[in-house]
Amino acid sequence: MSLFFRKKRREFFSEKEKAQILDAIAKAEQRTSGEIRLFVESKCRFVDAVDRAREIFLQLRMTETKQRNGTLIYVAVDDHQAAVFGDEGIHQKVGQSYWEAEVSKMMIHFKHEHLAEGICECINDIGKALEYYFPYDSATDKNELPDEIVFGH
Repeated sequence: MSLFFRKKRREFFSEKEKAQILDAIAKAEQRTSGEIRLFVESKCRFVDAVDRAREIFLQLRMTETKQRNGTLIYVAVDDHQAAVFGDEGIHQKVGQSYWEAEVSKMMIHFKHEHLAEGICECINDIGKALEYYFPYDSATDKNELPDEIVFGH
């Protein structure tokens, strides 16, 4: 018998939902040079989810895109908090009110227990904004950041 117990990682999504989210990220990024990442955890360590999103954005080194057009979607499931944090390139184009509107739309889905659907809609919307301001160019585009979902605790 082991003296150490490993805590099982909590599953926030079914395999089907994970596939839907990853597909939404892939489709959004096919239309733009921008990058979209998702970070999901149980509880937010900060009072303001935007502050936590900023911290994670920096930890994930999302400022390293050439055009500074990375966007992080942050969700704290148990705390019912979410934030969208965009790097300076995209933030200068869409502004804070755009991110807040996206969070509001996600929260409507979350209230009805449709976490994956809300996230996918947000990814799609952000993809459209990124496409408008940072269209895909096959000659120069490369996937600058990983597309997987990042899970916290």
